Order: sequence, then structure tokens, then C-alpha cells
Amino acid sequence: MRKFDVIRAGIISHEIVAEEMKRLQNLRINNKIPDTLILVEHPEVVTIGPRARNDGVLVPEVYATSSIDRGGGITWHGPGQLVAYPIFLWNLEGESNVANIINLLEDWIINSLRPLGIETQRDGRMQGVWHSGQKISSVGLQFLKWVSRHGFTINYNTPPGRVEDLAGCGLEKGTTTSLSALGKGNLTRDVLEAMLLCMAPISINRILGEQKRFQDPPPWLI
Repeated sequence: MRKFDVIRAGIISHEIVAEEMKRLQNLRINNKIPDTLILVEHPEVVTIGPRARNDGVLVPEVYATSSIDRGGGITWHGPGQLVAYPIFLWNLEGESNVANIINLLEDWIINSLRPLGIETQRDGRMQGVWHSGQKISSVGLQFLKWVSRHGFTINYNTPPGRVEDLAGCGLEKGTTTSLSALGKGNLTRDVLEAMLLCMAPISINRILGEQKRFQDPPPWLI
């Protein structure tokens, strides 16, 4: 079973982590680092993917925005949301195409929430993870030589209305929400991180290696 390292990044802007993901992706492609998972929370920002730009999706001016290169539409980031970025080489059994990899990540989220008494599932309306008919997790990746950037979110206790007031990618306002808004208000980021690491072996065929803190400033800013 392949090991992966974890970078616990605390609260850091999306722009900084996006640049660090590019650096790590290049290192992973050249086999200079193992599979690496970044766990982070961002100050509020709405990322806008190519599909949203092509579809002319407008984000209300009250939200900060950032354009990104992963597939998909708009994604809210902010307080009360855990973000996981797997900088992984996807070449193990069952990882032969993008759809399979997305399914593995969705299974990872579902398996991590189930021991906490939260049953979640997929929904035909869009990839990601859903609870009680509403979306609480987004998944979106970008690949280079089968090494991924970007990743997935879990909305566990986001500020009321901030996620819900956004619409995009064919979903109506209010479709995306948080677990706290659905009555699951006792979750913490530490618990979610611990469950993801615990459930990795049965979900993505990987086990925890080293745990690190995000280097501040990152090497590319020195």
C-alpha cells in the first residue's frame, strides 16, 4: 500500500496554496516527493473554473473571486470548510480513468463521515457528496501526467447563507449548503481531518506517512 505525506496548512489564502500545488505537482511528476495531501482552510473566496467562465456565470460582487484551471464551475471556499488537495500520482489498481478517481475521492468522503453518524451519498445532478438532497462536498481535479492538483471540500460549519446564496453549474441557489445547516453541527475540522486519514487505506489504498506543517513562506516566495 502506497504511503502519502500530509501537509497541515492551517488557514492560508487560496492563491498561495494554488502556487504551492503547482510546485508540488512538478516534484511529484519527477518522483522527488511521495504522494502528498494538503489539508487547509481558506479565507473566503469563490473560485471560477473554465466551465463557469465559458457559461458566463456571474458571481455577486460581495464575494472575492479567483480564476483557476481545474474543470468545473464555481466553488465557494471559506471558514467552516475543510479543503483537501491530493497531489497524488494516480496509477494504482482502479485508478485507470478520471471517473474512477473521482469515485474514489467521493467514497473517501462518504466513508469518513459514516463513523460520525452522517450518511451521505452521490447524486446524479453533479459529482460530489450529498446529504438529505443537498450538496455538502465538491470534487474537482486537474491532471498533468496523471498527477493531480486541486481536490475536494467538506462544508461542515460554513457561515449561514454564504454558500447557499451562490448558484452555478446548473444548480439552484440553496442546493449547496453545510452539514451544520442540515442539523449536523457538532463537527470540527480536527475530527474531519482525523477521519480522512483513518479511512484512507480502505478508500484510496494509501496509508499515512509523514505529517508536516506548511512552510511559511513557501520556497517559491523566498
